[in-house]
Amino acid sequence: MSNDEFRAALSRLAAGVVLITAQEPPLDEHGRGEDVGMTATAFMSVSLDPPLVMVSLRNDSRMDDLLAEQPLWAVSVLTGSQRHIAGRFAMKGRISDRLLFEDIPHIRGEITGAPLVDGALATLECRTEQRVLAGDHTLVIGRVLAASLPSGDDEPLTYFKGRYRQLG
Repeated sequence: MSNDEFRAALSRLAAGVVLITAQEPPLDEHGRGEDVGMTATAFMSVSLDPPLVMVSLRNDSRMDDLLAEQPLWAVSVLTGSQRHIAGRFAMKGRISDRLLFEDIPHIRGEITGAPLVDGALATLECRTEQRVLAGDHTLVIGRVLAASLPSGDDEPLTYFKGRYRQLG
């Protein structure tokens, strides 16, 4: 089986879209670290007791490198109207994350300090429990430390056949 055949087959699996965020540690004791974000569709619930979730990160990506050192991270489950956020953080060769966050309304997680997107369907603050190397990706399993539901009526953003879509 070729990579193209594998990719085409799995593109038929609809997936929810989330923004994974974390804050790099500050360079000195007076500053705040830079915010980092990444769009993900390989995200899922793992366990209810304890509450665990998992995200798959490309090996040696900026987020993989950061979460190897920084155990605290956050998840914003994006709505259909937040497609522009997903696209912005999925771009290859994009501008700095600092500029990408500039005009996105967000709050800081009380536990993680990571950006949480305003109006997301749900937000989670997590601490890494385990990292599992799986081919060219790393599976990061995180314990959910806090969850909130900032937006209740919107539809989720999904990814299907290589495009962002809305239900309905």
